[in-house]
Amino acid sequence: MRKVIAAAFVSLDGIMQAPGGPEEDPTGGFAHGGWTFHYWDEPMWQAMGDLFNMSYDLLLGRKTYEIFAAHWPYIQNDPIADSFNRVTKYVATRSHVPLTWQSSIMLHDAAVDVAKLKQQEGPALLTQGSADLLQTLLREDLVDEFRLLTFPLVLGRGKRLFGAGTVPKALTLASSRTSSTGVTISTYLPGGEIRTGSFQLSEPTPAELARRERMRREE
Repeated sequence: MRKVIAAAFVSLDGIMQAPGGPEEDPTGGFAHGGWTFHYWDEPMWQAMGDLFNMSYDLLLGRKTYEIFAAHWPYIQNDPIADSFNRVTKYVATRSHVPLTWQSSIMLHDAAVDVAKLKQQEGPALLTQGSADLLQTLLREDLVDEFRLLTFPLVLGRGKRLFGAGTVPKALTLASSRTSSTGVTISTYLPGGEIRTGSFQLSEPTPAELARRERMRREE
């Protein structure tokens, strides 16, 4: 079976929009495109090398596909470009406009089609960007692993990794290291259901009971 790996650059407040440049995705008035540019160092490039040296196909939303298709086929003598150009690109899209980048395949029902792909033998399905597609994958519990580079800045608003499609669940930290620029490079695996507990007294005080009653009235 194939697994889905969601790889993303995120800010501390969870924004993943337009990490590569001002013109990448200014939708919604996003004004901070290119926010990752000044943080790159050798450990981060090593993490990218580890990611793209594994066996994978790309799983992309239409907008990210268009960003990549306008860039990577035109890059020469670059190992990432060589890899992206070679692998199969599965593209979640509602459009029927032909995909011009070599080895690209349309998915018109992302939830159903990705579930079917996961049942097959083959390389991992690796997402890059694709915030809208990720909401579908999260909602349908189709993500098997998160590889996140978390940058030490907050962006306030923009497209989020854990947005409208997020279903509450625990995660297990499988690995983590930090770059010289403060970027945390982490891998998370599903950790099952969220377990809750309580630090409150076994016998609530009158003040606590009154507080709870006020909360119920404020709901």
